[in-house]
Amino acid sequence: MYRIAILSFILILLDSYVYKGIYLLISNKPNSWRYFIIISYWLVSLLLIFQLVTIFTHLDEFRIDRPESFRFWSGVFFVVFFSKLAFIAFHVMDDIYWIFRKTTTFFISNPQNIEGTPITRSTFITQLGLVVSAFFLSSFTYGVVKGRYAFQILTEKIKFPNLPKAFNGFRIVQISDLHLGSFVNDFEDIIPAIKMINDLKPDLIVFTGDMVNIHADEAEPWVAIFSKLEASYGKYSIFGNHDYCDYGTYSTQEKEKSIKRLKEIHHEMGFTLLEDEHTFVEKDNQKFALLGMHNWGKDFHRVGDLNKTMKGLSDDFFKILLSHDPSLWEEEVKNQKNIDLTLSGHTHGMQMGVEIPSLNLKWSPVKWRYQHWAGLYNVGKNYIYINRGFGFLGYPGRVGIKPEITLIELESESLDDA
Repeated sequence: MYRIAILSFILILLDSYVYKGIYLLISNKPNSWRYFIIISYWLVSLLLIFQLVTIFTHLDEFRIDRPESFRFWSGVFFVVFFSKLAFIAFHVMDDIYWIFRKTTTFFISNPQNIEGTPITRSTFITQLGLVVSAFFLSSFTYGVVKGRYAFQILTEKIKFPNLPKAFNGFRIVQISDLHLGSFVNDFEDIIPAIKMINDLKPDLIVFTGDMVNIHADEAEPWVAIFSKLEASYGKYSIFGNHDYCDYGTYSTQEKEKSIKRLKEIHHEMGFTLLEDEHTFVEKDNQKFALLGMHNWGKDFHRVGDLNKTMKGLSDDFFKILLSHDPSLWEEEVKNQKNIDLTLSGHTHGMQMGVEIPSLNLKWSPVKWRYQHWAGLYNVGKNYIYINRGFGFLGYPGRVGIKPEITLIELESESLDDA
């Protein structure tokens, strides 16, 4: 309750600051319009704060028993909150200019020389903030309504000197971060994505963790749909940090029951779940090692054991590692282990950002947390591909960072030398 009280106080302060800017724009309007806007603004703002407090005080009830309501109010809050932040940014600039002007006039004996048209300038800055805020409002609303279902297929062709020749052209489809609890019952919106994957005719399908948000029950309705995924050489999966039932108020026994059931669901969907172990994918009497780890995160939820996963594999053997959190590659793999390709997810690209491939532009706030956060990277011979995620969490949408289906085509450099 103490944290909720602090959060409510901060939100009221932010709303008050936004109101200050709005009042500047409506101060010369007729009283009837001004009163209508003021009353409407505060009614909506206080309703959102009240609803937010209600959700926080009954969090598990909303997340587990009322997921559609939880997703709706999460979307409303994120859309309104980011729109207000955009407006605040410009209003702050206006206030900084006002402080500068007042400070300057204090030290100048003839202040009328610098007065100019401060009200017009102030109004322009605030109006510009309102326009930018409207852009954010429309963008984040689109992200909720359409963006979260705008699945994209991204293709990478990667050459390796030690890839067995039989696997030249081998097609791997990666999906990650399903977060099926967030989709609730959006079956008709997901079925086309399943078809998109199967139309790629993958040799191998890998899923790199976070099937659910908080509990195995969220995946139950989706077994039939994801069991339709097809790959010539099988489907493999790992756990992500959300798959251990650690984000709800569950007892140890309930957690163990959820983990056990989720492992069964992986199997029922047709996935072979890899738990700190490796297997071999064989073609034309040649093979490579596919490694799968439990989650290993930097500073949190460090479960996986890389040495156990690699046990018995020689250094020169071609290896592909499934590891949910890219922190493992950053901390334990690059320049340290002979793992040719790591496939990760986890970051979601923060579900918001800007990507313009033609301009080689890729940016998201998540880069402040993860140095490598989306797409293909390499340090020497250690490659990693970080999937932007299939689903969503928190903000129930995507702006600029689309949900991703990855197609990776392996190529053998040895064939170029032949």
